[in-house]
Amino acid sequence: MARLFDAYVIVDWTAAEGRKTGDQSLWIGVVKRDVRFRFAYEAHNPATRSEGEALLRLILADLAKKGQRVLLGVDFGLGFPAGTAKRLGLSGEPWAALWKFMAGNVVDKPDNALNNRFAVAAKMNRLMTDEARPFWGAPARFAQRWMSTTKPEGGYGDTPEFRRTEKAAKKKGGLPKAVWQMHGAGVVGGQTLLGMAMIKRLTDELGPSVAAWPFGTGWRALDKADLEPLGVLIAEVHAPLFPPRPEPGETRSAAAVRAVAEGLSRLDEKDELGKLFAPPKGTGEKDIAAVTSEEGWMLGA
Repeated sequence: MARLFDAYVIVDWTAAEGRKTGDQSLWIGVVKRDVRFRFAYEAHNPATRSEGEALLRLILADLAKKGQRVLLGVDFGLGFPAGTAKRLGLSGEPWAALWKFMAGNVVDKPDNALNNRFAVAAKMNRLMTDEARPFWGAPARFAQRWMSTTKPEGGYGDTPEFRRTEKAAKKKGGLPKAVWQMHGAGVVGGQTLLGMAMIKRLTDELGPSVAAWPFGTGWRALDKADLEPLGVLIAEVHAPLFPPRPEPGETRSAAAVRAVAEGLSRLDEKDELGKLFAPPKGTGEKDIAAVTSEEGWMLGA
């Protein structure tokens, strides 16, 4: 069977401040054909988000010149719990409105020295609840009326803590973090705000050659015909699906990115990747509507 994709690009984004490489930094892993047309892996570790975004554009442009279809996997959320866009007073398709909101509000210095992710989270709290919730977990210097350092008493109120995909991962024994948590080990809130703004810029540049799953494709198994018009398909990936085994001298972050890129390539080679884009058996219409309009889903969760 022919592969669905010709290359697999995995992005481990970061909310780090200052230039940083090595473990717990920004990694881009690529599985593509080498000069002998064999699939091979290459790793990139840019020191800042600005450098990473520029490199990602170059990688995608090079693959596009070769006529290769790319699966672009990211490790941050592409959506928020259902109802977030409405609480923010946004109009239009919820996921698209949220991406636009992030692109219009997030400011990130090119040298990684400063970004306003905590201010954006506080603004969302003000618009959603006029309290220091649902986002929380700012360092003391960023705490204010609408942003607390610790989880607020009473938790998230009537705002859902998790998306449906995180609940599914939890049922399988995972330990997902709520997108609302902004600071601490393994949190995803900050990198989701920054990453979503980056993805919005990228998709605006790529135009109709790119789609984000499941928003632009529907939540169903995909085949070659579904992908025919596309050059790039963006998906949020569930890294635990591919447990990393670090090689000598390889950091855990680097190994995790490589494991996902190589794992997705192997599944595609076996004609097993397309079915991962489908919802779990028995998923109801209400859940499908929420996932495809606002929440998104982690591929493999």
